[in-house]
Amino acid sequence: MKIAVIGTGYVGLVTGTCLAETGNDVICVDIDQNKVDQMKAGVVPIYEPHLDVLFERNIKAGRLKFSTSLDEGLEFGEIVFLALPTPEDEDGSADLSYVLNVSEEIGKKIKEYKVIVDKSTVPVGTAEKVQATIAKNAACDFDVVSNPEFLREGYAVDDFLKPERIVVGSSSERATTLMKKLYSPFVRSGNPIIIMDEKSAELTKYAANAFLATKITFMNEIANYCDKVGADVDKVRAGMGTDSRIGKRFLFPGIGYGGSCFPKDVKALQKAGKDKNYDFKILNSVIEVNEKQKTILLPKIEDYFNGDLANKKLAIWGLAFKPETDDIREAPAIYLMKELLNKGASLSVFDPEAMLNIKKQFGDSLSYCDSMYEALDGAEALVICTEWSIFRTPDFNKVKELLENPIIFDGRNLYDVEEVKNEGINYVSIGR
Repeated sequence: MKIAVIGTGYVGLVTGTCLAETGNDVICVDIDQNKVDQMKAGVVPIYEPHLDVLFERNIKAGRLKFSTSLDEGLEFGEIVFLALPTPEDEDGSADLSYVLNVSEEIGKKIKEYKVIVDKSTVPVGTAEKVQATIAKNAACDFDVVSNPEFLREGYAVDDFLKPERIVVGSSSERATTLMKKLYSPFVRSGNPIIIMDEKSAELTKYAANAFLATKITFMNEIANYCDKVGADVDKVRAGMGTDSRIGKRFLFPGIGYGGSCFPKDVKALQKAGKDKNYDFKILNSVIEVNEKQKTILLPKIEDYFNGDLANKKLAIWGLAFKPETDDIREAPAIYLMKELLNKGASLSVFDPEAMLNIKKQFGDSLSYCDSMYEALDGAEALVICTEWSIFRTPDFNKVKELLENPIIFDGRNLYDVEEVKNEGINYVSIGR
């Protein structure tokens, strides 16, 4: 099949590359000429494990191409994916201007039947808006489908190639048939393609992300309470997670969730509720707790230094919002580092992938290190913000030797409490 993907962010690029991997011919369209030139030269503009291998293979095979021309994309693709940004607006709602502006152009340019697929995370009713916007100028038949993505950054390629489910919102039999044909190679193991109406499909994505954010936040609340009463959140988590009704995943406490999806989507669903005079009380609490959780380590650090962080050098391990990505959007590390800098601390930082993105935001206010151990040299404490695998089994003797004070503030509960204490290191974690 011939596919056009409009937008080459995380979702668009993974979508285009993985569809090419199953034998489709794909053109990815983006307005950024420099980015398109890089991709034509075989450079992947984002860090996502395993994407580079598929990217290079499909470019060489001629199945994956790139352009800045929307006209070229629309002429090429029988199915056109909209993988455009829907950033958070000032009031918390999703900004649909990118989606609707492109839809306006699509209506003016299409000359034969197309399936237009909303791949971006969009509020309920967006498919109707896209349909109406295209219809104003379209001189041919078309259908609009809602096909939300469920890709986890760091695992996006595996999630696309081996999906637990594919959700397709469509009221058109013609469009549904084409979408089933497109996705049939990805569900050979029997996982479902779930067909529903467009509004239900749009809400499914928001509901899923809001529920997962709630699960994380609930566990953070339990961890904070554990600190108050002397319970161990790891034991509580094990006792809860073995209940099949609850499950083990998303029960790990820490310094809050971040990224491009959970914060934005929870706020967008909250705002959408307000627009319909419905108050999502649970989501109100989730947002409030998560904001506080991002800096939950700050009072612990201040207590250790008797309230004085002026000229204290602290090492930070982990800057991305999660491991296996260079994405720093809404990363808890950013919020904590800003507070530490405001209180006069100096920070030496390390992350395997996110350093360049952090430097664009923080400039020379941080000391950027080439290794995790370089960041420790002369620091008075270590603060862990992201659970990268390379941080899981450090040389504790080296850590103790390099730090001025043998103290670790762990925002991701990476280590066994007793083991670290036996190494002669003070260890402060979340809920233990």
